[in-house]
Amino acid sequence: MLAAVSGGADSLALALLLTRLAPVHNFTLAGLAHFHHGLRGADADADQAFVAALASRLGVPCLTGRDDVAARATEAGESFETTARRLRYAFLDEAAASLGAALIATGHTADDQAETLVMRMMRGAGLHGLSGIRPRNGRVIRPLLGVRRSAIETFLNEAGERWRDDATNVDVAFARNRVRRDVMPALKAAAGDGVVDALARSASLIQDDAEELDRQAIEMARSVVLSDGRLDGAALARVNPAIARRLVRAAIERASGGRFVSLEQVDRARSLIKGDARQVVQLPGVTVTRDADGLRIAPARREPASPPFEARLEVPGAVELPGAGLLMSAELGTVPEGGLTALRARGDAVAVQGVGAAPLTVRSRRPGDALRPLGGPGRRKLQDVFVDRKLARADRDRVPLVVDESGRIIWVVGHTIADEFRVTSAQARVLLLTVRRVGGSV
Repeated sequence: MLAAVSGGADSLALALLLTRLAPVHNFTLAGLAHFHHGLRGADADADQAFVAALASRLGVPCLTGRDDVAARATEAGESFETTARRLRYAFLDEAAASLGAALIATGHTADDQAETLVMRMMRGAGLHGLSGIRPRNGRVIRPLLGVRRSAIETFLNEAGERWRDDATNVDVAFARNRVRRDVMPALKAAAGDGVVDALARSASLIQDDAEELDRQAIEMARSVVLSDGRLDGAALARVNPAIARRLVRAAIERASGGRFVSLEQVDRARSLIKGDARQVVQLPGVTVTRDADGLRIAPARREPASPPFEARLEVPGAVELPGAGLLMSAELGTVPEGGLTALRARGDAVAVQGVGAAPLTVRSRRPGDALRPLGGPGRRKLQDVFVDRKLARADRDRVPLVVDESGRIIWVVGHTIADEFRVTSAQARVLLLTVRRVGGSV
């Protein structure tokens, strides 16, 4: 058995308990595995050193993996949490294989289960999501899933053990941390501390129901899945929606190589069975096509990556963007006739305020790009802005960004300006930015 250890209280307790239980239950602790997410600098390096020292004390190997999760998330168009989980489990699979471990143990607790259930309820998940964290998923097991976090910390304190605290566990940029800090205390105040166990128990009961529906879906697949792998549209329309969703989800997961599939994505694919004409839906990693007989769900063809670009834009002046076939121009003046309302309705021209005559840069996106979109409540990652606007991943590297000499984003061409550069008066001196295709309009 391989133990996944971050250095926190839960995974430290897991490693210590597995060491004690191994001779009693006739298994071997093959080693510890630690994944470095490329964040937190020296603190993360210290976590890795802590786990290595723990492995040495326990007399087992320590395998470590590392990646720049933030950069990978940007490349994949995923949330940080989704990318981190995908990369972490890929590393754990490789580590287990290298040590000959049949099982991978993680330190998830009853508190993690309760938080997961609450988060998924807030998203409107179905039974698949409300099943929460499974005690076992393939060769991944969670021996502490029925144990409270408070009991784990008591166990470690009584043993004189000290653990590492990860600062990102209190960073409210992550949804789980907001639930942990704000929602869970409110639930405990309303229903008592036992609400954590009650929520974990609900997840366990839902798992039983979900497993029965999974079994029925496997039986139904014989009459819905055609010999070439397509789904029979007429047969799919006749089965209960709970079964139909499972069949579609399984087909998407298979075609996408195991990507996370949301309920919304499943229902978008299912919506195609209601029509007669050929239709296509693009989902992350897959293309869903309705043809005469049903749904064909296949891996999406990867678009070639767009090369990065960058050009200097004089004020006033114009520049042709290399390889993009676009001409960008900048001109100082006043708000054009028609006012701001007419201008904001267009995607090829904007007026901005607070920009001088210093040269600007027009470039493609980079990791870490962020701005406060016009009228938005706060600063947001550019990646999230693109996701909100449902911009296809293949198109995101082609969107020009106009930035000032300090690197601040002024205009995400075709989408939004930064709120700090908005025009506040119709009489103000402004910078008019326009873009058009070489030889025609955008």
